[in-house]
Amino acid sequence: MSLDSHMEKVLWTQDQIQDRVAQIASQITHDFRAAPHPPIIVGVATGAFLFLADLVRRIHLPISVDLVRAQSYGFATLSNGAPTISLDLKLDVKGKHVVLVEDIVDTGCTLSCLIGHLESKGASSVSVCTFLDKPARRKVDIELVGDGKFYKGFEKHPCTPRESGRSDHGWPA
Repeated sequence: MSLDSHMEKVLWTQDQIQDRVAQIASQITHDFRAAPHPPIIVGVATGAFLFLADLVRRIHLPISVDLVRAQSYGFATLSNGAPTISLDLKLDVKGKHVVLVEDIVDTGCTLSCLIGHLESKGASSVSVCTFLDKPARRKVDIELVGDGKFYKGFEKHPCTPRESGRSDHGWPA
């Protein structure tokens, strides 16, 4: 059995993904080139680690990288809507620009929690960079901090239940 034999449809090819990651990295480089300090790139563990690795390799600035983990699922497959920080930053973000890197922005609950957490630590701005944005599933508005920007790789529009990435049992496929 091959690794991708369970997939019904490929949404984006590897080349399309790498091209889009390079475009986002170029935009981040451009946006922060004139900043007095390069941004701190904060990956949301563990889902964003591959996207984060691909992205930071292509950002042409002397960035720092850290990880944060927020949990809202526990052992369930549905979010409880009340995320908690289970792994905090090691770097000090006070007065710094932060780019928060997520794999998927869905309801926005976890992301809003993380943005608030970074703001409480004194970040001067918080931008978001997500591989996949699902705005139709949003339950909360995403409020960026300072001059924060929203970078997205791809956007998933509403689709039929069969295309939703869920199995017949409602679990992620």
